[in-house]
Amino acid sequence: MASISATSLLLLLLLPISASIYTTLAASVIEDLKNLKPPHDFNSTIMKNCHHNPSIRYCSSSPVDLHEIFKSTIVASRLCNESKNPNCVESFPKIDLQNRPKIAPLYLSFNFFWKYCPLSILTIDVSNNSLESNFPIDVLQCTQLQALDLSHNDLYGDVPIESFSPLANLTSLNLSYNHFSESKISDALFFKRFNSSSFLHSGLLPHKKKFRIKAVILLVGFPIFVILMVCCLGWLCFQRPDFLPRMLRRKYRFTPAMLKAATNGFSRRNLKGKSEAVDIYRGTLRDDTEVRIEIYRGENHPNLIEECKVLVRLRHKNLVSVLGWCNNRRLRAIVTEWMEGENLEMWLLESNNTPWNHRLKILTGVVEGMCYLQEEWPEVGYDLRTSSILLSNNLEPRISRFKIGDQSCRSRKMYKLGVLLLEMLINRRPQEDFETGEAGFLEYIRMHYPGNLQKVIDQKLELTQNTFDQAEQAIGLGLMCTDVSSNQQLSLGQVFDIMSRAYQSCRVLASHSHERIHAERGRGHKRMQSR
Repeated sequence: MASISATSLLLLLLLPISASIYTTLAASVIEDLKNLKPPHDFNSTIMKNCHHNPSIRYCSSSPVDLHEIFKSTIVASRLCNESKNPNCVESFPKIDLQNRPKIAPLYLSFNFFWKYCPLSILTIDVSNNSLESNFPIDVLQCTQLQALDLSHNDLYGDVPIESFSPLANLTSLNLSYNHFSESKISDALFFKRFNSSSFLHSGLLPHKKKFRIKAVILLVGFPIFVILMVCCLGWLCFQRPDFLPRMLRRKYRFTPAMLKAATNGFSRRNLKGKSEAVDIYRGTLRDDTEVRIEIYRGENHPNLIEECKVLVRLRHKNLVSVLGWCNNRRLRAIVTEWMEGENLEMWLLESNNTPWNHRLKILTGVVEGMCYLQEEWPEVGYDLRTSSILLSNNLEPRISRFKIGDQSCRSRKMYKLGVLLLEMLINRRPQEDFETGEAGFLEYIRMHYPGNLQKVIDQKLELTQNTFDQAEQAIGLGLMCTDVSSNQQLSLGQVFDIMSRAYQSCRVLASHSHERIHAERGRGHKRMQSR
């Protein structure tokens, strides 16, 4: 021969082995790989082959793995015969594992063989084997290939487009009837040499019918999706804005759907009060805020919105915070903060622990809230009935009912404060306990003031001499506030100063009393120890 092919040189490696054991190669290729060892002159044979043809693949490997190269020669010998090549000693032009589902996966798994793929192999056919795996990328190490057929299998995943670039001689490619991931192989310059028949039903090419379906879905479905999103957003804006980000909500405005959700569908369990004109519910907003919801029936409270626009701006510790309103043809309501305590009327009637210092604290808080409204919001009127003053758990009073545009004069407001002050000391209700209402109530107090006050003062106060004097002064202050026929009415600021000093004095007395009791207990304990 004028020249020796690379494959011939590779197969020559087998000749020394074949001379001694070829007749005994009846076991499987797995057994051969396990049992056969390289002959003693295997290294020199490789060196000779590389000297004759340096392009042989194992010649460029560093370091040289003799055991791996030897195993590749065993696989080459077996695979050449399995592929029915006419003269495996001289040539190994093709790998034909078509319709060989039992052995094809085995040979594809020998990556050491594909690493040293014989240069004479020009054709690989592994079609019709129902292979279930990713693309067998190792076969692409045979860069001299002219034909590759992987059709009619169940291969899946991505085709390694970049790994095909070294296969410059590849003229025949068949990847049809597999399940590869759709890929833009038409954009790759290498694959432009092949027509679409190489990729039929491979999953690589966009299916025209599927493409039309996707186009229809996109052209029809996307506008429908947009419409649904707009409708959903519109529903949220108009029905449940509490699901929107805070910046997108309409401030202070509640919807019937929000209030219905907050009250569990306006359940009886959440109904806390009911009258001819108003239903009062307790509710929990989506952010867990506890609220009081006053729902007005019929045409009651016609100026609801105008009033609420002012009331939501009030900020004081002795005023109930108005959180917003609902103005709908089906529902009109005011939403305020929820107070866990009771109102002042219930506290006076039902509680057994209503000492003078607690009542004085409540009165001072009410007057402080009145001063804020008089200075900051003179157009806002308020209701000073004991049923309209709410108490927190620490007895901080909150004025809860307001009226915008109240034209009541200063003397009328002071009169109402005087009635409240007297009612808290006497603990009798003007409207319920006297036939002539407030007039009878005031006349009853004046009859006993100042000489017979012990008969009218609430017995639950349990007054000492000091606190009795303060209560007597407070009753005198209340009577002065209710005297609208003379010029003896004090200003609201003067009343606040008097109430504040009285409350501070009461706290000092209570502190001294506590210290004295503690000291007496200490002395008693020492006397017991001395005995």
